[in-house]
Amino acid sequence: MAASSQLNLKQTIEDLEKAGADIIHFDIEDGNFLPVMTLGVRMVKDLRPLTNLPFDVHLMMNSPEWLIPDLKEMGADMVSVHYEACPYPRRTLGLIHQAGMLAGLAFNPATPLPPLRHYLPFLSFVLILTTEPEARACTYLPSILDKVVEGKKQPGLEKVKWEVDGGFVLDNILDAKRAGADIIVSGRGVFADNQIHLNLKQLRDALKP
Repeated sequence: MAASSQLNLKQTIEDLEKAGADIIHFDIEDGNFLPVMTLGVRMVKDLRPLTNLPFDVHLMMNSPEWLIPDLKEMGADMVSVHYEACPYPRRTLGLIHQAGMLAGLAFNPATPLPPLRHYLPFLSFVLILTTEPEARACTYLPSILDKVVEGKKQPGLEKVKWEVDGGFVLDNILDAKRAGADIIVSGRGVFADNQIHLNLKQLRDALKP
């Protein structure tokens, strides 16, 4: 949602739903872990009554544990936290899981994947960022998709989903599918020129066999 216009988010939600979006993705920053701020967490609560689509909340903040109970009350369905920002990631994932939400672990481009089996049974998905989020241009980094390829080879993760986020547009979205991603987040690709329905259709068509 950070890539969409903030002037009429109600209309944006309606357009996304009509266009056939599967999930609504939110980036929530604290201005500390990530030196920018876009959406506030209240946005999740305000938009929740407008749709039944799952809300996927990506917390780009240090020590996010305090916010987890509030996100459940606000209507989040999936919550990912950063491996780099949590002193005890397994504990944090456990709190998300115990609150009844799907728990994800997010990784910045420069961070190598650790053995992830340690985070079971709480880990439901892994979020791989394919851009440097603090950079204004947010250049797509295709080599980072190797993390998905290699990560899916780790034993015991057969039920864990792989999500990718960062710079996916019509020209490169097939890269994510080829790497084995289960969930592809696209901001600029969906909201370009305010043509949500056309853009989403073209992105879906590009992923067809």
